[in-house]
Amino acid sequence: MKRGHQPRLMLPTVRSRLLAALLMLGMAGLIARAAYLQGMNKDFLQEKGESRYSRVLEMSAYRGMITDRHGEPLAISTPVESVCSSPQDLNATPEQLKELASLIGLDIEDLRKRLDSRPDGSRRDFVYLKRHLSPEVAAKVVELNITGVFLKREYRRFYPAGELTAHIVGFTDIDDKGQEGIELAFQDELAGSPGSRRVIKDRKGRIIEDMGGVRAPRSGKNIALSIDSKVQYLAYRELKRAIETHKAKAGGIVVLNAKTSEVVALVNLPTYNPNNRTRAGGGSARNKAVTDMFEPGSTLKPFTVAAALEAGEVKPETVFRTGPEPFSVGRWVIRDAHKEDALTVAQVIQKSSNVGSAKIALSLSPQTLWGMLSDAGFGAPTGSGFPGEVSGKLRPYRSWKPIEQATMSYGHGIAVSLLQLARAYTLFSAAGELKPVSLLRRDEPVAGKQVLSRDTALAVSRMLETVAKPGGTAPRAQVSGYRVAGKTGTAHKPDGRGYAKKRYLSTFVGYAPVSNPQYVVAVMLDEPSGGQYYGGAVAAPVFSRVMAEALRMANIPHDAPPNNVMSSTPLLQPKLQPKGDV
Repeated sequence: MKRGHQPRLMLPTVRSRLLAALLMLGMAGLIARAAYLQGMNKDFLQEKGESRYSRVLEMSAYRGMITDRHGEPLAISTPVESVCSSPQDLNATPEQLKELASLIGLDIEDLRKRLDSRPDGSRRDFVYLKRHLSPEVAAKVVELNITGVFLKREYRRFYPAGELTAHIVGFTDIDDKGQEGIELAFQDELAGSPGSRRVIKDRKGRIIEDMGGVRAPRSGKNIALSIDSKVQYLAYRELKRAIETHKAKAGGIVVLNAKTSEVVALVNLPTYNPNNRTRAGGGSARNKAVTDMFEPGSTLKPFTVAAALEAGEVKPETVFRTGPEPFSVGRWVIRDAHKEDALTVAQVIQKSSNVGSAKIALSLSPQTLWGMLSDAGFGAPTGSGFPGEVSGKLRPYRSWKPIEQATMSYGHGIAVSLLQLARAYTLFSAAGELKPVSLLRRDEPVAGKQVLSRDTALAVSRMLETVAKPGGTAPRAQVSGYRVAGKTGTAHKPDGRGYAKKRYLSTFVGYAPVSNPQYVVAVMLDEPSGGQYYGGAVAAPVFSRVMAEALRMANIPHDAPPNNVMSSTPLLQPKLQPKGDV
């Protein structure tokens, strides 16, 4: 080897060719992999790349507004800010975290738990730290300038009428989903659908560019209720006054449009404030007028009489012996609070005679009486569509015993809701036609079912008018300038297997003006304990005040002289000789 020459590495021909082949094969593999990744599997790579800087943020949809029949807002959504975090982008000092925790009302340890990794060790992409902040607090959170902490625009439900319409409108949860009432019943219509938008964030989690909407949010549909806010307030005020005066445990009132069966007002007491539900426990959030049942007492007597009139078994002037001896059905004895020797069918309603009602009921077949009660809507939903509405309790007639048929004629052994009871009375105010109840405003007439003949409905209506006159059980239901028809009810509350002696449900259901009925009003007081408990004494005055003001506000023409309200002193009735004693 010559001096100055470097030795050359000589490879055998086979080995050099093998090495070249391996290099070419590796290069081909890399080219194939690159082609696969950039051609066939590019979506995966693009997604992984964009995940480093791109985020898709949800855009909340505006929830539809709930209004009364005149457009007055009952539930609206207001924009609020919620503080959120992207833990994988979080960069905060301990002092910043302490200040943040203090601002949003969290313990520092609770804040750290929310920001911690998942059990598998991975970091969360998104977490709420505090929902629905006040504008002042939201501004202070922004001033902290913490990387990975940001605000999100949401909507919070606000109820302008507060406790006045709480049981009808209901409320939503923190995620703006309906939980009770109309908010729940029409969740899909009110909610709409959320949208989304894509943004670019820097390495500190700050949004540096908005790439535009991926999907626009769709606002929810507005819902117009049948409620009249003015009548609703009137009903609330008068029911509250009666409960306080008579020291009642609870109460309810329903006002229906007598022609359309729309719910004009519905109130339960006690109630709650849907804007602050800290005191909504103990069943106060339940719409008892729709979801609870009770025995209606003597308010059921008109339906017994209607069944007998419709069957041709009696006429309004038919006389029944109601005393002086008690009326026995098997080993059971039925008595009247005010004894009369004999009463006509019309007077059975006016005087609210249990004996007379029982005798009329027993003159009918069980199937006939059951058919009347069933056709009047008892034992079935009203059609309101309200969540949790009860059907009531109307047992099959084949299982009735004679005493059960007798007591059912005056409202024992049957259970109804206050809304059912109010709707049933539209049979007499609407000439025998029954329509489904609606909590939504009706812009078009709805066909009903003809349950009673017009003649029977008018005959019962004339009897109900005598109830509110001197000599009837509810002269305190009278309304100045208007003819009133209605019926009282005073029922002992069930207590185990029997009835409590000193616990009552006091009711009155009626309508006015009789010549052209506009409203049906049903009032119920639960366990009045202020010394009076008869429906004519505690519930009828509520009816009178609500009806008088509602008719005045609607500018309904008078159908009676202004001085038609007469003394409540009962008139003396002549003794009647029974004809065809039943």
